[in-house]
Amino acid sequence: MIVDEKGAPLEPTVSVPPLTERQEQEAEDRTSVAVLVVHEAIRKDGDEELQRPISALAWSGLAAGLSMGFSFLAEGVFRSYLPDTQWRPLVTHLGYPVGFLIVIIGRQQLFTENTLTAIIPLLARRNVPTLVAVLKLWAVVLAANLTGAHIFAWVIGNTSLLKPDVLDALRDLATTAADVTFGTALLRGIFAGWLIALVVWMNAATDSGRIPIIVVLTYIVGVAGLTHIVAGSVEVLFLVMTGAKSWLSYLDGYMLPALLGNIVGGVALVSALNHAQVIAGRGPKSPVS
Repeated sequence: MIVDEKGAPLEPTVSVPPLTERQEQEAEDRTSVAVLVVHEAIRKDGDEELQRPISALAWSGLAAGLSMGFSFLAEGVFRSYLPDTQWRPLVTHLGYPVGFLIVIIGRQQLFTENTLTAIIPLLARRNVPTLVAVLKLWAVVLAANLTGAHIFAWVIGNTSLLKPDVLDALRDLATTAADVTFGTALLRGIFAGWLIALVVWMNAATDSGRIPIIVVLTYIVGVAGLTHIVAGSVEVLFLVMTGAKSWLSYLDGYMLPALLGNIVGGVALVSALNHAQVIAGRGPKSPVS
């Protein structure tokens, strides 16, 4: 209903034909999901994750770390079959969303998703028990993700699983990913964390079209060379496992800046800002659940 400044209803300037109850419901279903609903859905998902046993988080996180390796593998396979042209990266990085599709559709625990889902309950309650639960979840999932990344990188780098031309393509991709300064990796990590957290937020706002959202946003992460703590770790760890790079250079040259950047991008630019708009929309007297 349209009202004036005093709250009195205004007569429509154009006559609107009456709708049946079913048509009213169809019109309601076609409207955009309210941001409050999206926020609440993510908060409930976050609460469920915070209550999961450590063993369940660890196994799910390990599965996600292994699954993310398929992004690297798919890119390597695509690259090995393409000529060396300017457009090759555009096609090669179509493989980057593969791991994310497996992880997100399969409901596996990925660290960068939890910079949104786990933080929303913390922002809503702001108490020590929730903070401890968030830190525990982060620690377990991150450790499990990186363990899976280590295993995947070792297997593809030290067995006869792949053809030599695919290994060469993987080596080229990994070298490019690792060729980054601390500051650049940090900045790229912020944008990567931002986009991955947006994947979660947007998926919560829709019942359909989840796959295109995942593919488009994660493809941007890949083709732009943004640094992701799990997907990128598989790439750089491939060089470590094959002796082309040292552990120290991975830790302080890639892992640390990518991790910090992903946290800032996911927490500050998505979780906090979207939570703030919800609080502002509720008004000063509305409680936060």
